Amino acid sequence: MKKGIHPESYRLVVFKDMTNEYTFLTRSTAATKETIVWEDGNEYPLVKVEISNTSHPFYTGKSMFVDTAGRIDKFKKRYEKKK
Repeated sequence: MKKGIHPESYRLVVFKDMTNEYTFLTRSTAATKETIVWEDGNEYPLVKVEISNTSHPFYTGKSMFVDTAGRIDKFKKRYEKKK
């Protein structure tokens, strides 16, 4: 492993699967503005993800419909240049 290429600022972060509301606590450098109170009573940064190992068809063995309606519109609205 190369030295000096990995970040030093790891912290505890909660990841939340928005498909099935599954949450897990791990160390990460992911930037976020939201926080959540975890089971231990402490407040941690929150990263929302659309899919995780608990909802991905490869891991679950089931096909699952993920609602993606409006994603393109949301993207265009978010990155639309101001006139």
